[in-house]
Amino acid sequence: MKKDYTFQIFTDNASNIPHELLEKYNIKTVPIHYYIDEKEQDINRPFDGKSFYSDMKNGLPVSTSMPNVTAFYEAFAPSLAMGYDIIYIGLSGGISGTSQLAKTVSGELSEKFRDRKITVIDTCGASLGEGLPVLYAARLRESGRDYSVVCASVKEKCRHMHQVFVVDDLQYLQRTGRVYSAAVKITTTFNVKPVLIGDSEGHIVLKNVALGKKRALDILVKKYKEECVNMNAPVGIAHADAEKDAGYVASKLKEAGCRYDILNVMYEPVTGSHVGPGTVALFFYGDERK
Repeated sequence: MKKDYTFQIFTDNASNIPHELLEKYNIKTVPIHYYIDEKEQDINRPFDGKSFYSDMKNGLPVSTSMPNVTAFYEAFAPSLAMGYDIIYIGLSGGISGTSQLAKTVSGELSEKFRDRKITVIDTCGASLGEGLPVLYAARLRESGRDYSVVCASVKEKCRHMHQVFVVDDLQYLQRTGRVYSAAVKITTTFNVKPVLIGDSEGHIVLKNVALGKKRALDILVKKYKEECVNMNAPVGIAHADAEKDAGYVASKLKEAGCRYDILNVMYEPVTGSHVGPGTVALFFYGDERK
């Protein structure tokens, strides 16, 4: 950690932040583990997205497990012992208990490190819906903003983070209880592509349907044009081995007036295991989420 930092920023690997940016901004992660065919994968190895989503297409079961208490202790305690305060910016409580566990552990650590501050922020987001606020916090820290300003600013940003995505098959979300079976029946019966959002509480909600993938992707762009409040602000795209579709959305965003250098990433396995192969998600700042 740079000597002039007074606090350490933590997130988890569901934030989908590329390794080079984690290193550049000195952001630490608490690991969420994932499994393919019940075999735990090495999260320290580079993620092979094409292979992972190919396995899913071929029917291999994938699953995840949230961090345990020990993982949070081992992550937070060394920084606290070195005299740093902590901000943990985590995965949506609407789809995971990770942030709540972080709060529990933080309460216990606060008893031991009484002169240190620990703040846990539930982003109500996943993938870059979580990652963009983390990067925002890191850039604020780089600019010299103090702990309280960063905490307050990130919480405000999270309320304005819009998350909209197209999935090829709702069955993956249904298996993990992220959408209702009625929504799955509608989309499979009428052969339409579902467009979903992350709501203000971080739950996944079916918002639109479209006949065909291209029309569904166009809805993402339409929502950006209608709901984005600043076309100079950060934008992210995550795709589950759907590079061509992600490129199409990026080009349409530029045509629509987006002036930000779009962060385009392969969906990480934690969230990707739930949304499934072919998913394309768009993340941007707009009015406060409802």
